[in-house]
Amino acid sequence: MPMTHTVNMHEAKSTLSRLVRLVREGDEVILASAGTPVAKIVAYDPESTPSMLGALKGVIPDISVEEWEETDKAIEHLWKL
Repeated sequence: MPMTHTVNMHEAKSTLSRLVRLVREGDEVILASAGTPVAKIVAYDPESTPSMLGALKGVIPDISVEEWEETDKAIEHLWKL
């Protein structure tokens, strides 16, 4: 069963390798400053990395400059700009 470990910054600096090992093994590590939790060390998950720009190219139809301008005008009208 995973455990939660809370460590202050000074301890974390001197035991980082051990803390990373605990995270790899499934435990949770909370970093604290003067006893107040401020951050969490989590295992790296390559599946959760942000996608690249353009990932939806071809999925969302292209919009012409004229269509953008029409949309802008419609929004301006709605907001009375």
